[in-house]
Formats: sequence, structure tokens, C-alpha cells
Amino acid sequence: MTGEPVIPDEIIMNQIYYVRGHKVMLDTDLAELYEVETKQLKRQVRRNAERFPDDFMFELTLHEYNSLRSQIGTLKRGEHAKYLPMAFTEQGVSMLSSILNSSRAIKVNIQIIRIFTRIRQMFIDNTELRLEIEKIKGKLDNQDKNMEIVFRYLDELLEKKNDPKPRKRIGYKSDNL
Repeated sequence: MTGEPVIPDEIIMNQIYYVRGHKVMLDTDLAELYEVETKQLKRQVRRNAERFPDDFMFELTLHEYNSLRSQIGTLKRGEHAKYLPMAFTEQGVSMLSSILNSSRAIKVNIQIIRIFTRIRQMFIDNTELRLEIEKIKGKLDNQDKNMEIVFRYLDELLEKKNDPKPRKRIGYKSDNL
């Protein structure tokens, strides 16, 4: 069932937000992607509430909603006056496919899950890269310290060479000298 994506990946990626330490998608964005009304999506979720524990879906607080509105700028004031938006984690989006039975919902869900997976892989790759950079920085710091020691020794040697102190002669004395 691999084929052309239903929606450009960039559109979906731009609709993934970071809230409460989770990557989430909002009900309004998902409803638009699935081509259903937001109230229909919410109704289905509420009818199947046992499928959506807090780590799958949660309602935004008014503060979170206002914060997102100010960041995004595209959420319209008053559009969600009755209920605050629902935020779905990757698992919640996956669960939506079990309650929305249209073929479009299934295709869009597959695409969204693949994007979440790609984002997670990019994060892992980024973390590995950061660890490698930290390792290199540690080695460079040690090299800097070693170079300081070498230059300190060189400075001491140069000082001794430029400022020779008279040395006391040792050995047998000879009157001829």
C-alpha cells in the first residue's frame, strides 16, 4: 500500500507541535487532513474514550492553547470557544485509525506515523552526532592542556638557556688552569 502520499509531508510536519514534552497533532489539523469535521472527530474520540489514555490524547489548557495560538498565528480566535483542542500523541494518532474507518483516514494515518518515525530517527541521529561532538571536544580539551604543558616546559628551557647561572666546577683541581 505504498504509493504517492495523500498530503505533502511538509504540511503534516508543520502541524506537529511540542506540548508537555510530547510531539502532538491537534484535533482541528487532523480533522482537516482526514476531511471530517472537527466535532465529528471529537465525538468519535469521546465515544471511544477508553482507547485514549492521557499518554495518547489530552486536552490543552487555556494557557497552552493561547501559547500555541501566539506561536502559530493561524489558529483563529473563537473557533474553539466551546471546547479546548485535543492534542494527540503518535500513539493517539495511530489509535484514531481504529475509530475513523474511511480509507482516507487510514492512508493519512499511515503517512503521519511514518513522519513521526522519521522525526524520531532524526532526533536519535542528532543525539548520536552530539555525543560524537562532545567526545571530540573532550579530546581537544585534553590536547589543549597537553600543549600548555609542552609550551610551559619550552619556556622554562628557554629561560635557563638565556639566563645561564655560573656553575660550580666539580672534579680535580689543577694548578695549571
